[in-house]
Order: sequence, then structure tokens, then C-alpha cells
Amino acid sequence: MNAGMNSAMNAGAGASGARLTRRFNELKQAKRAGLVTFITAGDPDLDTSAAILHGLPAAGADIIELGMPFSDPMADGPAIQLANQRALTAGITLRKTLDMATAFRAHDARTPLILMGYYNPIYRYGNQRFIDDALSAGVDGLIIVDLPAEEDDELCHPCMTAGLHWIRLTTPTTDDARLQRVLANSSGFVYYVSIAGITGTRSADQSAVKNAVARIRRQTDLPVAVGFGIKTPQQVAQTAAIADAAVVGSAVIEKIAAGIKKPSRKNQIAADVHRFVQQLAEGLSGA
Repeated sequence: MNAGMNSAMNAGAGASGARLTRRFNELKQAKRAGLVTFITAGDPDLDTSAAILHGLPAAGADIIELGMPFSDPMADGPAIQLANQRALTAGITLRKTLDMATAFRAHDARTPLILMGYYNPIYRYGNQRFIDDALSAGVDGLIIVDLPAEEDDELCHPCMTAGLHWIRLTTPTTDDARLQRVLANSSGFVYYVSIAGITGTRSADQSAVKNAVARIRRQTDLPVAVGFGIKTPQQVAQTAAIADAAVVGSAVIEKIAAGIKKPSRKNQIAADVHRFVQQLAEGLSGA
């Protein structure tokens, strides 16, 4: 691993970001992969979303990605697009998303919390104000889908300097030369997008994922998490056998959507989501 990668890893290990490094070390000691779950802040409403968020660790989520709602989530499929629309309709803002993070951290000092989304809301909020508020809220890192490595001066460098992990996405179309560029300012973990396309549409061929994870590991010591298309405990087990973590997003969002469609289940959405995450977590034992 080259010096640039070492410095990138260390740069994201501030007081807040240390939680993420510690969690992957704990998983390594336990000789198992982790489960990363994604929800959109404010979906389907602020109270229900907060209840889901607070119960995810007990349900089996090792790391949580909290989506920052945006009107044009270009990398996401229909399920998460609709979740963004529901959250925005419910009045969620970036400030309220950060407030959700603050409330979560007040009750859970150990579970890493990653904010995931797009740059436009952050730009409007103000970069330095956002970094300061994210740190104050106990956020551990960021995944910003639409900021490429060429724009690292914009937000990546300030975040890593402040102690927030900067987590990169790599894809099946990321060649070796591009992979080196992507990893140069990465920390926390590498998120391998296992399909070429949007979230929640199809599942990847496991042999191809295995080869891709091996290729990434040849260039970095960072943990590798695999996402997109993972919907069942069996798929979690398959992914956990070859990666450091499995990421489930659209399938969790679909559980929320299913509860909305059934008025008799609306008050049970959080419980239904937690039950589903428990089932996913059971897949880790089969890895």
C-alpha cells in the first residue's frame, strides 16, 4: 500500500471517525463481516424514520448509512427515489437530517453513522458549516455520490482534515488506473457498487464480485463493503463470505414502502423494518 493511501486512512481517523475504524477492527476480531443498512432520513415521516434509525443497531446493523434527501438522486433506483420524494414532502431538510444524527448519537455512542447523498444540498447549506455541524452531530463519514476525485478540493480534503471519513464508490467499470485515483483520498472503507446501474434493480454475479473485491484489496488495506442488489439473508451471506461488509438499502426502503401501502401496518413500519434487518443479520452467521 502506498504512502498516499496510508495518509488518507489516517486523515479520516479523527475523534468522530475513529468509531468506524474501531467497528471494522471489532468485526475482524469477531471473524465476521458487517451489515451496513441504509435508510433515507425523514422517510416516510420524521418520527417513523427516527424510530427506525434508533432501532437499527439492536436489530443487527453494524454500520448505518443515513440518506440526505435530494430531489434528483441520479444514482438511485425507483425505491430510493420515492423515499427521497416522501421525505421531502414530509418536510425533511439537511438541518433536520443532522438533527436526526444528533438525537441518534445521544443514545448510541458506538455505532458508526455515515451520511450518504449528493453535493447540491451541502453546497447550499455551506461546506464548512456542514462539516462543523456533521462533526457536532457525531457523524463519522460521508459518501457523496456525485463528487469525483477531480473535485477533492471542494469537500473531500476539508472533510478528511476535520476528521470525517471520505468513503469512495468504485464500480465494475473502474479500471486499475482509475482505482488508484479513487483510492488516493479514501478512508473508512471502500464501497464497491457491484452492478453497473442504479440501486435496487438487479443482483450481481458473485464470482465477478469476488474478483473485483480481490482486485481492490491488492491496492488498499481499507475494508471493502459491497452493495447494490443485496436483498435477502442468503445474498448477505454470499457477500459476507468475500467482503468485509454487505450493504442493504433498497430492500430496507421497500419494507417502509410496503408498510405505507397497508394502513393497518403503518404504525408497525419501524418494527417491520427491524424484523427484516434481524433476518438479514442472521445471514452473516451463514457466511
